[in-house]
Amino acid sequence: MMYDQKIKKIKEEIKNFKIKTSQDLETFKGQFIGRKKGMITELFKEIKNLSLEKRKDYGKILNELKKYVKKKINHVVHKKSFFPSSKGIEFDPTIPGEYSEIGSMHPLSIIKERIIEIFMNIGFSYIEDREMEDDWHNFTALNIPPLHPSRDMQDTFFLGEKNFVLRTHTSSVQIRYMKTHNPPVRILSIGKVYRNETVSSHSHFMFHQAEGFYIDKNVSFSDLKHTIQYMIHSIFGKKKVRFRSSYFPFTEPSAEIDVFHNNEWIEIMGCGMIDPHVLKNVNIDSEVYSGFAFGIGIERISCIIHQIQDIRTYFDNDLRFLRQFTSDF
Repeated sequence: MMYDQKIKKIKEEIKNFKIKTSQDLETFKGQFIGRKKGMITELFKEIKNLSLEKRKDYGKILNELKKYVKKKINHVVHKKSFFPSSKGIEFDPTIPGEYSEIGSMHPLSIIKERIIEIFMNIGFSYIEDREMEDDWHNFTALNIPPLHPSRDMQDTFFLGEKNFVLRTHTSSVQIRYMKTHNPPVRILSIGKVYRNETVSSHSHFMFHQAEGFYIDKNVSFSDLKHTIQYMIHSIFGKKKVRFRSSYFPFTEPSAEIDVFHNNEWIEIMGCGMIDPHVLKNVNIDSEVYSGFAFGIGIERISCIIHQIQDIRTYFDNDLRFLRQFTSDF
C-alpha cells in the first residue's frame, strides 16, 4: 500500500505541476526523472524490496509514468519554444537537444538508455566513473597482478608514468564502488574503455562497455543466469542463450554468453561469480557474501540489432548513417 500511495502522489504532482519558464522545465525534469534524485527514479530503486511478481507490475506502471513525464516535457517545449515573447518567457540555450523536433539519439545512446532502463526495473542503480585509472583499480585489485599473462589480452594505453592508464574495462567501477559501499549492492555502469587494438571493421581502440554486478548473501550462479537471460530477452526477444565455460581472472567460475541469431551462435558477453580474492581486496567477507558480474559491449549489441558490418561506422559522424535511427527502441 505504501508503494501505491507514493505512485498516486507522484501522478497528482505531475498533473498539477505548472511549467511556465525554462527553469520550471528543468525543475520538472529533475524532480520526477532526474537520474540521481528523481521521484520516479527513486521508486525504481525501491522495486528490489518487492516480490518478483510485484516488481513486474510496478515496473510496468513506472515505465508508463516515465513516458508520461517525457511526453509532457516534449509537449510543453514544442508548444512554448521558450523564445522571447510578450509574456516575458526567456530563451534558454542550455536546454538539451533531446527536446528538439529535429535530430535523434545516436544508436549507441539508444542501446545505453535501454540497458539502463532494463536494469533499473529490477533494482539496479546506475553510476558512472572515471576513464583514467591507476594500475591497482584497473588490474591488481581485480586479480590481475603485474606480469600476469591476462594483461596481454588488454594491451593498454599508459598515461605518463605507467601507474596510470586509460581503463581497459568498466570492471574498475566494481572496485571503486565496493571500497565505499557495503553489501547488498546492485550496480550498473556504462562507459568508454580503451585498448591498443588495430582499428578494423570488427575492432576499435575505443568502445563502450556495460558492467553490472550484484553482491549479497547467498548469491548463486543461478541468479546470474536468470539475470543474463532477462537482459538478453529484454533486448533481443526470446532468443536461445548459451553459456560456455571460460576464464576471467576476476570471476570464478566464468562463462562466455552466446545468442542464436540468424541461424548461428554469436558471442556477445562474458560473466561469472566474483572471485573471493577480489572481495578480499575491498574488505568484503567472502565467507558471508557472494556476487556475480558481467560485461557486454554496446557496439556489439547494436551491430546485431541493426545488422551493421563495420564498427567504425559508429564513429564517423556521417549524417547519412545517423539519420536512419530513432530513439524508439
